[in-house]
Amino acid sequence: MKLLFISVGKPHEPYIKEGVLTFTQRISHYYPVDWQLIAPAKVTEPVLIKKAEAVSILKAIQPTDVLILLEETGKMLSSPGLAKLIQQKANQSAQRIVFLIGGAYGVDEEIKKRAQFSWSLSELVFPHMLVRLILTEQVYRACSILANEKYHHQ
Repeated sequence: MKLLFISVGKPHEPYIKEGVLTFTQRISHYYPVDWQLIAPAKVTEPVLIKKAEAVSILKAIQPTDVLILLEETGKMLSSPGLAKLIQQKANQSAQRIVFLIGGAYGVDEEIKKRAQFSWSLSELVFPHMLVRLILTEQVYRACSILANEKYHHQ
């Protein structure tokens, strides 16, 4: 199984890049992992922005991918809960899990319908770049839980 992180937005800021890189490298000890950044749409209306970004997102994913959408209205998970979700997808022979961070206005309904799971990190709202760091740390934590390693203390 492979992991792909997709984020709509600008490249990582230096203060975020180091942390994202560190956790991405740690994840690579468990699964092949990659990042894909999608440039924000250059239109002005939120509905059109989401539609344009949806086209780019759909080009980046395969029909067999398991899509996990990060969004405010998704289901909250504990770290062990995320580990369980990843293990369930692995047990179902998922070839690739894609974690998607949408654009500034969220994602189009077509993407919401395509997602197999919608995940909310918190009731708080975070800057997109900080979400990238939190996402990679939590996926690494989930991997360490599945490997029964001591990074996560219960």
